Amino acid sequence: MVKNKTLIFIPTYNEVENVEKIYHQIKELSLKIDILFLDDNSPDGTGMIIDRLAAKDPKVYVIHREKKSGIGSAHLDGIDWAYKNAYQTLITMDSDFSHSPRYLPEFIEHSRTSDIVVGSRYMKQGSLGEWSLLRKFLTYTGHFLTTILLDMPHDATGAYRLYRLDKIPQDVFSRVESKGYSFFFESLFVLRVNGFSIKEFPIHLPARTYGHSKMRFTDVFQSVARLVKSCLRLRLRKASLLLEPSPVPAGQTFVASERKYTKAGRWSASQVQADWDSYWSRKKSSTNAVYDVIASFYRTLIIKRSLNHFIKRTFPPGASLLHAGCGGGQVDVDLSKTMKISAMDISLSALNIYKRHNRRVHKLIHGDIFHIPEEDATFDGIYNLGVMEHFTEEEIRMILAEFRRVLKPHGKMVLFWPPEFGISVRFLDGVHFLLNKVFGKSVQLHPPEITRVKSKAQVKQLCERDGLSMVDYYFGPKDFFTQSVVILSKDPALDEGAKFVAHINQ
Repeated sequence: MVKNKTLIFIPTYNEVENVEKIYHQIKELSLKIDILFLDDNSPDGTGMIIDRLAAKDPKVYVIHREKKSGIGSAHLDGIDWAYKNAYQTLITMDSDFSHSPRYLPEFIEHSRTSDIVVGSRYMKQGSLGEWSLLRKFLTYTGHFLTTILLDMPHDATGAYRLYRLDKIPQDVFSRVESKGYSFFFESLFVLRVNGFSIKEFPIHLPARTYGHSKMRFTDVFQSVARLVKSCLRLRLRKASLLLEPSPVPAGQTFVASERKYTKAGRWSASQVQADWDSYWSRKKSSTNAVYDVIASFYRTLIIKRSLNHFIKRTFPPGASLLHAGCGGGQVDVDLSKTMKISAMDISLSALNIYKRHNRRVHKLIHGDIFHIPEEDATFDGIYNLGVMEHFTEEEIRMILAEFRRVLKPHGKMVLFWPPEFGISVRFLDGVHFLLNKVFGKSVQLHPPEITRVKSKAQVKQLCERDGLSMVDYYFGPKDFFTQSVVILSKDPALDEGAKFVAHINQ
């Protein structure tokens, strides 16, 4: 028997009053679907009824489990079965008629343009009108918490939803840890973090028509604990939520000329790449692990907000921006929603991490900031964070000249450049002193910082020698006094002058 492309998954436990009725209502819709029931050894005989349905209808399948193992566990087993049997689309629903089968055609219609479709209880006023005050309170509280803590505005706690399995890799569900009711918000949360599109449409949810709710207060407490854990995971261990993307191919963009990288000597571009690859892919010692957690907190909760502010203030929506020296990309995940971001780094390891964090990125460039593999006047703007301090002033002038080349007329640069007097600089200097001088270790938590900002006048003089105007300079409380934010504008008159001189010399 040839399978349909769409599977309806219905987990059951003590649903003897419901299961045959919902089967008939689904079949009355005459949809091209198969049905999978999963029963957790219901003592009321539900399993025997669905076995009888499967015996009569070749489009009905049954999974029997030995015991009740959690609603989230049941959904994961159903999802796994759907992948193994090569279904393109999976719809999950309850069997108690709180999920009316009449919405199934609308789910299927919306799946043409979205990866996940969710039946929302919050888009239509009065959709929970028949529910008890306690159930309403718990439901609205859950929605409020998932919206605030996980930045997820969707109806995340409901089970009536559709997954496009042909667009969602199965591995994404391995990031979901919950086996209980919190599976629903955690799975949608993981899918959203990985950039899959979600469509909602309004549904009406009556109270259970038959039987009784199986949710216990212990499930509520476990869900709250999982919610807090997911929030911390998003802020501090986001990488654990993300799929591994396909590796970024190496670019043929490097010029093999030697250049000064540290005060200790001269390194080739290939050596610089190897050094940064080592930094981004290093094995975590206990010291590095602590540093990375602190750095992740700093990037996502402090610097990201400041970057969003200055980029959105400087560039209009849709601007074509180059993130030059993008690193792991934790800071600009929001910008890729409204800007056309091209991310460039000398390290392939960094680009692979960036790709995990930013699936909306317009373009990934394996390149060198001294020799950007792009045409003249390509970008509306350029930005970077924590890059300039790793180079000498002579090298910074070379970098700024290359930035200027790929900027459009009147293009701007936004540079986050740590000052000598910044709080994070002073803190890390103190940590290095404590570890290396007091405890006698040999620890370098980050690459050497050669040129930190000493004053606004220093930066202005350095930048304005090469046809760049300082539009703004900021050092203040937006990022807790950790970075100097330098905004520069390209002077197009210098380009016209260069063209005129070239024309005269011809």
